[in-house]
Amino acid sequence: MLTNDDLQKLLSSGSGPRLDILTPGTATIERMARSLVSLANAQGGVLLVPLMIPPGHSSLSPDEAIDRANQAALMSEPHLIIPLPYVVNQSPTLNSGVLVIEVPSGLPHLYGLDGRFLSRSGKRPVVLTSRALRELLLVRDEGSWEAQSPAGCGREDLDWAKVEAYASQTSQVKEPTIEDLLLRRGCIVQQSRKVKPTYAGLLLFGKQPQRWVRGAETLAVRFHGSSMDEVFIRQTLSGTLPEQIRHAELFLGENVAHHAHLGSWIRNDEPPYPPGVLREAVVNAIAHREYRMTGNQIHILVFSDRVEVRSPGRLPGHVTLQNLMNERYSRNESVVQVLADMGYIERLGYGIDRMVHTMRERGHQPPKFEETEAGFMVTLYARPTDRSPVDNLPIPAQNQRMQKMLEFLHRTGRITNRDYQELCPDISPESLRRDFVDMVERGIIMRIGDKRGTYYILK
Repeated sequence: MLTNDDLQKLLSSGSGPRLDILTPGTATIERMARSLVSLANAQGGVLLVPLMIPPGHSSLSPDEAIDRANQAALMSEPHLIIPLPYVVNQSPTLNSGVLVIEVPSGLPHLYGLDGRFLSRSGKRPVVLTSRALRELLLVRDEGSWEAQSPAGCGREDLDWAKVEAYASQTSQVKEPTIEDLLLRRGCIVQQSRKVKPTYAGLLLFGKQPQRWVRGAETLAVRFHGSSMDEVFIRQTLSGTLPEQIRHAELFLGENVAHHAHLGSWIRNDEPPYPPGVLREAVVNAIAHREYRMTGNQIHILVFSDRVEVRSPGRLPGHVTLQNLMNERYSRNESVVQVLADMGYIERLGYGIDRMVHTMRERGHQPPKFEETEAGFMVTLYARPTDRSPVDNLPIPAQNQRMQKMLEFLHRTGRITNRDYQELCPDISPESLRRDFVDMVERGIIMRIGDKRGTYYILK
């Protein structure tokens, strides 16, 4: 959302290919639709409408201007799914409030208006030439799937309590009904006077999303070393996409091992990743994966030295590994917009840039981006450390066996009762048992399993 300062910078830069300014007198629904469609078929941009100009000229009320903007977005074919229009107040240059309508870059469709396809040439909307139209069609060949409605679903397959919660947190909504909001967001369609959820609506608000989109879930696994082995904690995260994001955040919070340094038996944890980068990687995967590839999941793999987030579907549209930092393309336009409304993602698409900048700024190895045979993978590397988890640990001589336990854990990832007995053959089994209990109570190790299958890992 633009601030007053942002607005002044835009105005001082003058009109350009990504900025259009209409006066209240020219801001008809049709003229606004032309501007929005031309921006959407280009590289996105901003449409500004001053609500009042000097006395003697026409003006618009904020509600009237927002209503015109919403109607204009619905005139395009397909409908434009854009952030909610809003008003920035008290612009010194324009002497009043200004309506701001943002059109994100990287939209997945080719947008038409009354049978014509518009783009930008300098400051004006222009009709695309046949050659330009063919080139744009080649680039934008995805994005229609999420707007379809699967056979057999109906209004009752949406969880309307979740829809109401979403509507209540989207404070700028001026829609007459909740259904109008979902229609504008591409989450429902009207067929034969009946409301039917789209794939996007079912993924975001469905009672049973995986019934309609098989594999639309996330598999989270924590391994105890730097490679895949038979020792792991596994959890399948299902439900709606917002629920999967929240569950993934909890899983990572519980299973990403901090760098623990022990001094005077006080545990000091250092986060191995900058705040927010793991969440950014997971949200991007959930928002942008290829959901048409049913039967395959997003994978979150947690290792001791890195986290890998693997997503079904290669990079969309015209985005490549070479231009990933500069280009934008939304494969799932409705999903991205609703997650943006909920605060999970930025519609402007700066998540990857921020992730790379933050990792470098904190002294981490840069994230690694890879395309696999049928997917995309992001690898985030933990902060390197020169210290062992048992450095600076002042253990009395009679408790040196505990240091052996910690060193063994650091080397192998886990320890069993038998392992500990082999490390300390001269110590009674009861003393070794009390060592385990003591270390668990101190929060240094964690017990996994039961009876003969019990083993311990660093917490």
